[in-house]
Amino acid sequence: MSLLNFEFPLITGEMKNLSDYEGQVVLVVNTASNCGFTPQYEGLEEIYRMYKDQGFVVLGFPCNQFGHQEPGSEAEISDFLSHNYTVTFPVFRKILVNGEEEHPFFRALKTMAPGTMGTKEVKWNFTKFLISRDGTRVERFASSKRPEKLVASI
Repeated sequence: MSLLNFEFPLITGEMKNLSDYEGQVVLVVNTASNCGFTPQYEGLEEIYRMYKDQGFVVLGFPCNQFGHQEPGSEAEISDFLSHNYTVTFPVFRKILVNGEEEHPFFRALKTMAPGTMGTKEVKWNFTKFLISRDGTRVERFASSKRPEKLVASI
């Protein structure tokens, strides 16, 4: 199964098939508006703008599973992003990244790129998964890894 064989609703409600990003380097990030790592939106937007014309995309997946740091509605999240960080990369509706109801997309990412000591769980907001252009390799980065430090891997 291809990692890009999933369809998700964007934060606006419009459906988006990840196969649209085939052939690109894809950075998947579980995000939150009220987290200590929330300022990383700035760095994510910066690398997105820097490399989007070279076949790179950032995909944001808001998640409320960590400290309830993303409690707002999709409209509230969208307003927050446009007013505070001028985010232009695709952001999807809230998703579950861990547990029995986790989305199969995140289950696949975690299987392909386990965390420290082989753990499968996403530990916190702003965990990053970098999918290779051919979709066969995934690299995981901890929440604390700032987006600008990913440039060499991109």
